[in-house]
Amino acid sequence: MLERLFTFSKAQVSSFVGGIVDYLVMVLFTECFHVHYTLSIVIGGIVGAIVNFSINKFWTFKSKEHPYELPLKKQLSRFVLVVLNSIALKVSGTYLITTFIGIDYKISRIITDLIVSWAVNYTLQRSWVFKKKKLSKEVVRDNE
Repeated sequence: MLERLFTFSKAQVSSFVGGIVDYLVMVLFTECFHVHYTLSIVIGGIVGAIVNFSINKFWTFKSKEHPYELPLKKQLSRFVLVVLNSIALKVSGTYLITTFIGIDYKISRIITDLIVSWAVNYTLQRSWVFKKKKLSKEVVRDNE
């Protein structure tokens, strides 16, 4: 239980760092380059995802190539699916809150990010992207 809480905390730090990069790229593209905020969310999401994957791979989930973990190619393909889902949810949520409630896109984005990060991203990354394979009894004995 304590280990899961520690992992969750590290994942939130990783998500925060990736999210800050994502958010700053979104604001930069929207405010400086006059790109519509929904497209800026996609651009920021891609940049933030690269930062987030790197931190999660090597720190949060301590996922270095071991025989009991998924291969990097499989992790990346799963991570891309999570990111695409996350970006779609963030674009949709931000757009809906901004359009129908009338809150500035920068605030709507923060609200949406909090919901998506806690409800979707952490769970999928922990249990699917960086999931460890179950070891057979022979491998466990060999590693002892």
